[in-house]
Amino acid sequence: MLMKQLILATSLAALGLLSAGVQAQARKDSLVLAMTLEPPGLDPTAGAASAIAEIVQYNIFETLSKIGPDGKVSPLLAESWEVSPDLKTYTFKLRKGVKFQNGEPFDAAAVTFSFERAAAEKSVNHDQRRFAAMDFIATPDPHTVVIGLKTIEPDFLFLIGQATAIIVEPKSAESNATRPVGTGPYKLENWAKGSAVTLTRWDGYRAAPQLKIRRVSFRFISDSAAQVAALLSGDVDAFPRVAAARSLGQFSSDKRFQVIKAGSRAKTILAINNKKKPLDDVRVRRAIAAALDRKSIIEAAADGFGVPIGSHYVPGALGYLDTTALNPFDPNKARALLKEAGVATPLELSLKLPPTPYARQGGEVVAAQLAKVGIVAKIENVEWAQWLSGVYTNKQYDLSLISHVEPFDLNNYAKPGYYWGYENPAFAKLLERINNTPREAERAKLLGEAQRLLAQDAVNAYLYQPVWLTVAKRQLKGLWTDMPVFVNDISALSWE
Repeated sequence: MLMKQLILATSLAALGLLSAGVQAQARKDSLVLAMTLEPPGLDPTAGAASAIAEIVQYNIFETLSKIGPDGKVSPLLAESWEVSPDLKTYTFKLRKGVKFQNGEPFDAAAVTFSFERAAAEKSVNHDQRRFAAMDFIATPDPHTVVIGLKTIEPDFLFLIGQATAIIVEPKSAESNATRPVGTGPYKLENWAKGSAVTLTRWDGYRAAPQLKIRRVSFRFISDSAAQVAALLSGDVDAFPRVAAARSLGQFSSDKRFQVIKAGSRAKTILAINNKKKPLDDVRVRRAIAAALDRKSIIEAAADGFGVPIGSHYVPGALGYLDTTALNPFDPNKARALLKEAGVATPLELSLKLPPTPYARQGGEVVAAQLAKVGIVAKIENVEWAQWLSGVYTNKQYDLSLISHVEPFDLNNYAKPGYYWGYENPAFAKLLERINNTPREAERAKLLGEAQRLLAQDAVNAYLYQPVWLTVAKRQLKGLWTDMPVFVNDISALSWE
């Protein structure tokens, strides 16, 4: 009898071990993550589309510093840094033993190459002016980089954690758009144009054994109804920044899903071409702003998930000033301003809308509101590549509804040739003062002045700060709860 009990106990124990082994083997290590837009390429130094960084930043490519979901900066390719007393010189100690995915070493020479390439006169880097503001780059040894700035940049460590500051391997740099080579934990497996980009874990990564996700596919789904359907069917595991506000109750009550409402630094605006007549007249731009009811646009474009803004700045950022009252919704004032500017109505303008749901949905409301004051906004729906080439690069537009997602981008208003066509020496001088002011309280005051100036000049019609929604399967852990920058850090994710 005792022998039978021992045999039974041994058998049950074996079954338990077998079950545990099967469960361990079955633990999910792949992920399907969806995005609204497909990027035009995979090199964030060669294009302004935020969709590029959503795939490659911190996954394929790495930066000296890393931005976390709370907006704080930590070391990445740089192990540590020191800042000089005058706040203009940064000394970085680089991580040793790191290699690029093609086997080449990561060292101070690669950092120098990357930043000098970004600063070059013919650079197409979106942040070229920021890199050109570096006074010098010195490399005392292969694992030390010293960067001197021409002026104080209080957010420098944050800025070099963004996708435009990736460290590239010199031999492969020119082909990164289609064959990216970085130091990150994942490498490109396949890009099925129009469908998905697939990354796989790079076994040569310095911390490869710690990665819980072996393979990730980024699927592109632009239609909001299709986004919801893909989540409900289980075809997609996670959808950051999904257009699912109208279905939020359905997801919130379904135990299969988790819903994250994330803060952002994004600014959704009606961009205005300041170089086009009669839009070069501030009275006309103010008339456009006065014709727009921010609250109804937020309802249409973001299903109510947004906060009204009056300038190119958002609540929660240093020195935020509520300037919505400077250009309030006032159709009668809009008509009066157009008359004062000598504009005969109806005034016909183009309104070019990228394929994002917020733009297509919000654009209809914008056009309807403008029509009530005598402005006929002729809607032109364009694909993302067309928006980048036609609107952003060649400035072939009058109006465009777009969300600018970069956290610190006031400098764009002092950038020569930027697509808004805004040129105000007073603003450029103010921005220079901001960048040379080390004391936070003083800088906050100057930032308020900058916001007020942009609102008074009605450079664009400032609409709202989006609240981003992420819907994902409940078992997926590590998703960002706030989004100071647009990235999908796959190394932080795991299945429970």
